[in-house]
Amino acid sequence: MASNGYRNGILKGSVKVEKLSPSSNPKPSSIKSKTTSTQVSSVRRSSPASLGGVGSGVKGDSGVPGRVRVAVRLRPRNAEEQVADADFADCVELQPELKRLKLRKNNWDSDTYEFDEVLTEFASQKRVYEVVAKPVVESVLDGYNGTVMAYGQTGTGKTFTLGRLGEEDTAARGIMVRSMEDILADICPETDSISVSYLQLYMETIQDLLDPTNDNIPIVEDPKTGDVSVPGATLVEIRNQHSFVELLRLGEAHRFAANTKLNTESSRSHAILMVHVKRCVKGSEAALSIENGNGSHMSKNFRPPLVRKGKLVVVDLAGSERIDKSGSEGHTLEEAKSINLSLSALGKCINALAENSPHVPVRDSKLTRLLRDSFGGTARTSLIVTIGPSPRHRGETTSTIMFGQRAMKVENMVKIKEEFDYKSLSRRLDIQLDKLIAEHERQQKAFQDELERITIEAQNHISEVERNYAEALENEQSRYQKDYKESIKKLEEQWMLNQQKLNSDRARVEVKQEPLDMGLAVAELQKSLQNEINLRKAAEEEVNSLKSQLVQWRRSEAVGNAEVLKLRKLLEDEEHQKEKLEEEIAGLRSQLLQLSFEADETRRSLDRGGSGKILTGLDSLMSQVRNSQIKDSGNGQKAPIVNLFEQVGLQKILSLLESEDSDVRIHAVKVVANLAAEVLVMMTSIFVTILICRSKPRKDCTSWWSYVVVDAS
Repeated sequence: MASNGYRNGILKGSVKVEKLSPSSNPKPSSIKSKTTSTQVSSVRRSSPASLGGVGSGVKGDSGVPGRVRVAVRLRPRNAEEQVADADFADCVELQPELKRLKLRKNNWDSDTYEFDEVLTEFASQKRVYEVVAKPVVESVLDGYNGTVMAYGQTGTGKTFTLGRLGEEDTAARGIMVRSMEDILADICPETDSISVSYLQLYMETIQDLLDPTNDNIPIVEDPKTGDVSVPGATLVEIRNQHSFVELLRLGEAHRFAANTKLNTESSRSHAILMVHVKRCVKGSEAALSIENGNGSHMSKNFRPPLVRKGKLVVVDLAGSERIDKSGSEGHTLEEAKSINLSLSALGKCINALAENSPHVPVRDSKLTRLLRDSFGGTARTSLIVTIGPSPRHRGETTSTIMFGQRAMKVENMVKIKEEFDYKSLSRRLDIQLDKLIAEHERQQKAFQDELERITIEAQNHISEVERNYAEALENEQSRYQKDYKESIKKLEEQWMLNQQKLNSDRARVEVKQEPLDMGLAVAELQKSLQNEINLRKAAEEEVNSLKSQLVQWRRSEAVGNAEVLKLRKLLEDEEHQKEKLEEEIAGLRSQLLQLSFEADETRRSLDRGGSGKILTGLDSLMSQVRNSQIKDSGNGQKAPIVNLFEQVGLQKILSLLESEDSDVRIHAVKVVANLAAEVLVMMTSIFVTILICRSKPRKDCTSWWSYVVVDAS
């Protein structure tokens, strides 16, 4: 919609609504829209509640006063009038800046009338739409009922103003086409809907222009609200402008028209276009929940959406005419009578409403019944009266102007049409219920699958546990059976032993074949059992003592092992010493060989008679023997050769060695050599004895020398 449009002659954004007191109706000539109008409220697209409040249609409030807006439009002279009335001035004079019209009675007298808007013959179709119909269309989009109606003499341009399609020239489009353009541009196709019915009232019969076979449609009134509807009419949903234009073209083709003297294509019926606009109010649920103090999610889900239903009624009335001027005859005459009767009934209703009459004859005609909400009802109504400039039709022009003046006195109580869309809520709840059912079934199936899975796992686990239990039970049972058999076997063996013992005891009894008394046998068995128990206790005690001895033996074994380790270490040390002694023995043997060699040399020298050398060699030999004997005696005891020297004397031994007899000398040398060998053997035995005594100590020896003495002996 155009942003710079006008609403009842002023800029868009506010509406002037005249509130007329029933007891002080002004005269038609003194009505001034600027001075008598009172701006009640500002009707804005963003705040529709300013006229009725949110839910006013639901709560049934009384609404706000809204006077019928009336605009007058002057048709320019046609070709016939330009020729016939060339010498006469127009019967009307327009003052659009003052919204005033002067109707000349004669050349010196005229009557002045004021309207809400005065449109000259140069006013464009767009200007007419913005002044007359656009405020009503905006109110319909806000949820109000609206009516745009054209009234006037035949041939003054009513159909041109309302129903011109403007296919050749878009600037010539009428109110119907422009209204639908604004409605389609403002609604949301996803949530809003538009439906259209196109009817004609012909000869007091309502016919469907979209379906000519559907005629004589009844009018239905709601007894509670008083709303008038025609449910039998064809209702077509509109999605685009092209389909709407096609519907208008189809309806115009079915409309009755005739050729009269006043109009070559005179409409012989009243055309009624009904546009039903259904809009879903955005944010209404949140606003209502805030007002009620409840903004929970569940309340939003189960709160029905708020819907505003506006109805736009565009009425193209048939032109009023005089029979003598129109030249109607025959069937056209009957049509003219019907038209005049319906227009007369409409005028009576408007007069009654203007004068606040207690009775309004709305049932005198089907036209007044259909327009019951437009005049004196709850709709916002704009009336455009069309007049011609020809002075020949001054009477018809005066009648038309007076009709508009009376209509300006009618005051409607404008109400917003809001209601809860329970059907939409029901559909939404059904969809939600289907979703919940599907979700519940899915969850139930998932639960069943999970339950089956858990059941299978539990059964498998139970079977596994039962199998393990059976195996364990079987193993335990086999073990118990084995123990039982062993116990039975032991008991049988014990019984056999007891039986053998019993038999041996019976053999000792003097009376062999005489049967024993049962009491004695039992006592004997008890005694045997007690003996066995005592024996078992003794055996257990013995086992315990053996265990304690075993522990002691293990301890002593550990101590012995430690001693063995020490002895092994000592043995290794002694082996090292033995090796050293063996080395010393080897040295002594080499010395012995050297002594033997020297002894031989001495013998040879004695044989040759060399005494000096013999003495020298003998002294050196004795000194070596003495030194070796002293080294080998570790306790200070003298060697045998030393004893020999002390006992016999060195001089005597030397004299023997220096004896002239060779045999004596040889014998002396042999004695000395034998003594040296004995000393060597004795030292060797001493060392071996020391090693043996360290490894195996003897109790009868108290000192190291006693070991040597014993071994030497």
